[in-house]
Amino acid sequence: MVEAGEYSGTRITAHCALEQGREIFAVPGNVTNRNSWEPNTLIKQGAKLTATWEDVWEQLPADTKLQLEANWRVESAKPAEASLFADSQLSPHEKRIFALLKPDEAVPLDQIIERLEGETSSSEIFSALFELELAGKIKELPGKNYVKTF
Repeated sequence: MVEAGEYSGTRITAHCALEQGREIFAVPGNVTNRNSWEPNTLIKQGAKLTATWEDVWEQLPADTKLQLEANWRVESAKPAEASLFADSQLSPHEKRIFALLKPDEAVPLDQIIERLEGETSSSEIFSALFELELAGKIKELPGKNYVKTF
């Protein structure tokens, strides 16, 4: 459980699972946030405190871990300058925007517009962002922030 309101279905489901003796994992939240009250309470009642995926991984049975690991593929790391997408597939506007974005840091729309001011109109920016997102090359995050997808 990450968040749950006082009378939410998530809260009811978690309490039913606890009554059945099932394991519950809860992410602790800010004590002043109303939606964090339930996960924090569940942790006090015995839910597993979960901060990262490793916390869940540690609790998995050994045979489940072995099955999951058998399906993992080890791939060599790609050079930092390598691109998954051929430049010839991108329009000039898309290339400019794609060059501004990073896979590990969200770039706000305002910043994209500021950086391309004078060379690309806002309508061309919106169009290019739309095309890049449809192609699966970028992703829009909440707050009109954009990142490369890999």
